[in-house]
Amino acid sequence: MQRLKSILQKKNTVVIKIGTNLLADKARGIDVERLEAVARSVSALRSFGKNVAIVSSGAIGAGVAALGLEEPPRTVPEKQATAAIGQPLLMEAYERAFRQQRLAIAQILLTRDDFTNRGRYLNTRNTFGVLFERGVVPIINENDTVAVEEIKLGDNDNLSAMVATLIEAGVLIVLSDIDGLFSDDPSADPDAELIKIVEKITPEVQRYARQTRGELSTGGMVTKIQAAKRCAAAGIAMVITNGRSPDAINRVLSGDFRGTLFLPAEKRLSMRKQWIGLISRPNGHIVVDEGARIALLKRHKSLLPSGILEVRGRFKAHDVIVILGPEGQRLGKGITGFSSDEIHLMKGKKTSEVEGVLGRRVRAGVVPRDNFAPIGDPS
Repeated sequence: MQRLKSILQKKNTVVIKIGTNLLADKARGIDVERLEAVARSVSALRSFGKNVAIVSSGAIGAGVAALGLEEPPRTVPEKQATAAIGQPLLMEAYERAFRQQRLAIAQILLTRDDFTNRGRYLNTRNTFGVLFERGVVPIINENDTVAVEEIKLGDNDNLSAMVATLIEAGVLIVLSDIDGLFSDDPSADPDAELIKIVEKITPEVQRYARQTRGELSTGGMVTKIQAAKRCAAAGIAMVITNGRSPDAINRVLSGDFRGTLFLPAEKRLSMRKQWIGLISRPNGHIVVDEGARIALLKRHKSLLPSGILEVRGRFKAHDVIVILGPEGQRLGKGITGFSSDEIHLMKGKKTSEVEGVLGRRVRAGVVPRDNFAPIGDPS
């Protein structure tokens, strides 16, 4: 995997995501030996001057074992309570494993708002920067004890991709309980082939993901493909490999591993456009005609009022909105300079007509080109 080695040589930061099934068992609790193996690999990376961040599942699994539950919790309050019990146990195990390698760790619990709120996003990035300067390894998880929406909808595959984007990592290593992406479900089809390299995530690749069962925990292969899409757009490589081997991380970094490598897109988006397209939460939709679609995607122009067919939802000026093509296809996201009420008045009109409608001078398009990120639906 020479291409992966080249990426690692250029980038100084690695994100490692560890799935629930690798860390916690409802009977035995936290797998201490696996954490110790991870700590040894991270120590080796640090000795080569690499910054490392770990996105760790396992809080709820550790809580299940601590409580002696026969079945995992199902309601939101039960999940929150179980995570509250398991999170300190998980961090205690990490601290002990990394102390053996003379490495300090930090706990960072995030919610979606830490990414979608631009100010909090930048503050969080600054926090990571200080931790890396001091040689600390951040251990990241969703704040399950308070983030109701995260427990219902969140997954650590996409969280790890968002963290990798935030800190401008070179590679995201996803340690799973399956070797990688297969052409079919390997447990049902013995002839299923491991897809070793994915140049671009096509509909066929997405179909493979739906056919591969993968982990028993929340997410599975579908959310890993979503994460790979986010990484590719941000210029980050992503690897899925089986984390049950104690030297799984070292094998990835050496290029001698069994798994799937997702290559980054050739043209990387700016940090601002990564936030707009990959992280921000939209507040409404605008449907545009074919001419506007071509202007946005092919000619890299601003969105003008004349190309707008429909406005969906209510939003304010400077909110993030989704832009849809004439057939409803997602073209990307952008920051609009006008409210939904204003755009209702402006849609379909020439720029020269807009000033009369709004009663004021208009200097820019509805979505200026610098505020548009051409990223389709990550799902």
